[in-house]
Amino acid sequence: MIKDRLPNRIFIKLLLGFWLCSSLIIAIVGLLPLLQQSHDRAPLPPHLERLLERYATRLIDNPEIINSDQFRRLNHRRDFKGKPIRFYLVNDQGRVINTEKVSRGVRRFMLMAEEASEPISHQFKDELLFGPYNFDVSGKQYAVYGRFNDHHPRPWFFFFTENKLLTLTLAIALSGLLCGLLAWHLGKPLRTLRLSADALANGDLTNRVDRATTKRKDEIGQLAQAFNGMADSVENMVNSQQRLISDISHELRTPLTRLQLALALARKKGQESTETERIGYEAEQLEKMISELLELSKVKLNVHEHKIELGLAETLGQVLDDAEFEAEQQGKELSIDIDEEIELPLYPKPLSRAIENLLRNAIRYSKSSVSIKAHKALGKVTVVITDDGPGIDNEQDLQAIFKPFYRPQSARERESGGWGLGLAITEAAVMAHQGSITATNMDPHGLSVTIRLPS
Repeated sequence: MIKDRLPNRIFIKLLLGFWLCSSLIIAIVGLLPLLQQSHDRAPLPPHLERLLERYATRLIDNPEIINSDQFRRLNHRRDFKGKPIRFYLVNDQGRVINTEKVSRGVRRFMLMAEEASEPISHQFKDELLFGPYNFDVSGKQYAVYGRFNDHHPRPWFFFFTENKLLTLTLAIALSGLLCGLLAWHLGKPLRTLRLSADALANGDLTNRVDRATTKRKDEIGQLAQAFNGMADSVENMVNSQQRLISDISHELRTPLTRLQLALALARKKGQESTETERIGYEAEQLEKMISELLELSKVKLNVHEHKIELGLAETLGQVLDDAEFEAEQQGKELSIDIDEEIELPLYPKPLSRAIENLLRNAIRYSKSSVSIKAHKALGKVTVVITDDGPGIDNEQDLQAIFKPFYRPQSARERESGGWGLGLAITEAAVMAHQGSITATNMDPHGLSVTIRLPS
C-alpha cells in the first residue's frame, strides 16, 4: 500500500529533468550580469580617492578657476602611472560643467554611483571610472569623477554577457541537448518494448524484453517485467493448446484404427454395402484430417529447434521434383527460378511442407501454368509462387485463407476443398522462421503468394 502512495517515478524524472534544465539556463543567464557587476564594481580605492581629493582641493583653494579660461584645461591630468586621467566636475544640478563631451559610459557610471549611494569604482571594457568625491566651493555643492584607460583581464564567461544573441543560441542548444538526453533515456526502453511486442504479435513467442530494461527501478521497468510475465503466459497457453490438439489427435487415431479394422473384417466376410463404403470413406477423411492437425501442432511446437544453414534449392529439391511430376500429369507447366547460391538458416521439414502445400494448391487451381521464383536482397529471401487460376474474389477470404479451418467459398464449391489446414500449416512454418506470408490477386486473373524469410 505504501508503494501506491508514492508519486509516479516517471513523473518525477520528467519534472526534475525539465525543471532542472530550465532552472539551470535561467540561473546562468540571470547570474552572469550579477557576477559581472560584482566583479567590475568595487568601493573607491584610497589612492583613487586621493586623486579626486587633490583635484577638489585645488578648486577649493582657487575658486576663481571655475570661472576662468583655465577651468576647461583642468579636466586632463597625466598623474597616475603615466596614464592620462580625465576629471568630470558636476554641479549641484547634476550637470557636467568642465566639458561638453560626456560619453555614454560616464553618464551610465554616474547613475550607478548615485544608486550605490557611496563612492565606487567600476571597470568597463577598456576604462576605469571612479567617484564621486563631494566638496563645497563658495557655498556651492560639487562632485568630481575620474576616468582613465585601463584594461583588466576578465573571466572567460563574461564574454556571454556582451554577446546576448550568442548566449541565447547556446542556451537553446543546451536545453535541447539536456531534453534530448532525457527523451533518449525514456525512449530507448519504450522502443525495446515495442519491438518485443511486435515480435510477439508476429508469432515469435520466445521474444522477451532485455534484462537492462526489466532492471529499471521506474514504471518502465515494471511494465517490462509485466510484459515478460504476459509473454510467458501466452507462450505457455499456446503451447498447451497445441499439445492438447496433438494429444487429442493421437487419441482419436486409436478408435479410428479399430473402426478401419472392423470395416476391413466386415468386407472380408462379404458384408460390404453402400453404408460400409460410406463409413470407410468418412474414416479415410477423418484420418487425413487428424494427420493435418498433427502436422500443424508439430510445426508450432518445434519452433525451439535450432535452425540449419542450408541452400534453399537443395532443401526444396524433392518437393520441386514431386511438383514437376504432378504438374506434368495434369498437363500443366511448372516454371522454377531459384538461385543455387541462396542460403539461409531454416527448419528443413516445416519449410518444405509449406512450399509443398502452396505448390499443390497452385497446380490444382491453375489453368495451365505455375511458377516459383526466389531471390535474396537486403537481408531477406523472397519466394513467390504464382498461378493463372481464378484467384480469390472476396477480399476478406484473401486475408483469412491462412487461418485454421478457414476455406474460401470458391474452395467449398470445388470437388474437394479440404479442411483449411494446409495453408495454416504453411503460415505456421513461415512464422516459425520469423518470416511473413501474403496472398494477392493477379491481373487479369491468378493468385500470387509471397513468402519473406530473414537470411
